[in-house]
Amino acid sequence: MNAAATATPGEDELAWLRRCLDLAAAAREAGDGPFGSVLVDGDGQLVAEARNTVNTDNDVTAHPELKLARLAGAELSPQQRAAATVYTSGEHCPMCAVAHAASGVGRLVFALSAAELAAVTGRPGWDLPVRELFARRDLDVEVVGPVPQLYADAVALHRDH
Repeated sequence: MNAAATATPGEDELAWLRRCLDLAAAAREAGDGPFGSVLVDGDGQLVAEARNTVNTDNDVTAHPELKLARLAGAELSPQQRAAATVYTSGEHCPMCAVAHAASGVGRLVFALSAAELAAVTGRPGWDLPVRELFARRDLDVEVVGPVPQLYADAVALHRDH
């Protein structure tokens, strides 16, 4: 199991995370929570991207990570899922973490941790880090994050939201 991995993302990965922050900004502008995610295949190619649409879709499950987990499960083979990465602006909530695990996507990289988000917003969140959730099931999902280089940009999206 490698759910506790803390590797530092490279420049290509930082670019994917910046795209997630752009999607999060678009979600905020649309009146939704500022969260965005991308699914990238094992060759580093974009498979899909999504942003939070909880308010605009009037659907409490319309988190971008959940949308990408559904898509991965429906459109990628088990081998492709295992080699894929979800990049996301913020650490998964428990609902999205379980969907990620069930989909078989092998890697998760997030910019802002749930603890950092709670500190910025003053809302406690679920207090269940994704690494802990994955470890409870001994899942073979590599987790990278939070990413200090993107902290200021990620936090800015959540201030006064």
